[in-house]
Amino acid sequence: MSIPIGSGHGLTNLEGREDFDIVWPWNQPGGLRRGATAVLRVKNEAPGLRFVLPPLLRACDHVLLVDNGSDDGTGEEALRVATEHGLSDRFTLKEYPFEVARAGAEHLAVNERSVHSLAYFYNWCFSHVRTRYSWKWDGDMVLTTEGEVSMADLSWQVGMAEAVIRFPRHGLYIESDRKAYLDLGLRNIEEWGFPMSPDYVYAKAPEWEIRTTPERIEMFALPQGLCVELKWLDGDEFAHWTNPESFATSIRNRRKRREWLVWNALHDGQVPEGVVEIESPEGVHVVDHVTHAWLPRAPRPFVVDDPDHAKLHLRA
Repeated sequence: MSIPIGSGHGLTNLEGREDFDIVWPWNQPGGLRRGATAVLRVKNEAPGLRFVLPPLLRACDHVLLVDNGSDDGTGEEALRVATEHGLSDRFTLKEYPFEVARAGAEHLAVNERSVHSLAYFYNWCFSHVRTRYSWKWDGDMVLTTEGEVSMADLSWQVGMAEAVIRFPRHGLYIESDRKAYLDLGLRNIEEWGFPMSPDYVYAKAPEWEIRTTPERIEMFALPQGLCVELKWLDGDEFAHWTNPESFATSIRNRRKRREWLVWNALHDGQVPEGVVEIESPEGVHVVDHVTHAWLPRAPRPFVVDDPDHAKLHLRA
């Protein structure tokens, strides 16, 4: 019978880097306090942090950002944003200096106990959480106005709960400060909220890391329209994948197949069915417009009225 990953004091790594050994947070002196911490594992996410961090810092008890070798000033920008909004007391910045395997074949070839493994990297990041609940958050995920309120309400409610929360998000493909494309054609809802205990740790899966869960758990799903995922059309959206073309053949990559399709279509000047073109008012960044005005006003469920032109008309 195999020993559960989360049992014992923690984990050591194959490279013998004792300064990056993992001590499970529930074994730390004093244990875990009530509350929820959002954990971001990032690399070169500086441009979006002014949108990502403010609502997240307001909604959570704490935000932990782990910078994995950024060269665009991600760490400095994160500190600047937290300070600018008067929320630096809720923010912690840490650095993870090792190159981490990209999802896909590269990840599969790396031992789970190596500092280069996605699973080890994630476990190291979450080992610094000091609250009883955690949010697995990405450096490009922005809460809408409704999303911030919902997460704030949940953060105190789940602080003592044994429940997993599924959080929907919608891809927002940004062309310029005033123009973006919102993908409502993919209903993507993943598990983002987890208790902090030996039952919920990261293990190696075929193409990425996966968080273990008990056989029987309570699970809640939040409604659509609470979060967007920023995708800069002038950036390298799939740099963290070994081979994006593998999306077409993997049964586990439905979401990535959709993102690959939308990304390439927009670069070819086409707007796929289910994608809405949005232009913000002058002087308002399109990310702020979508998260503070457009999505909160959009009728539920989202319906694309004209699939040929992918326009969604707001009804009074």
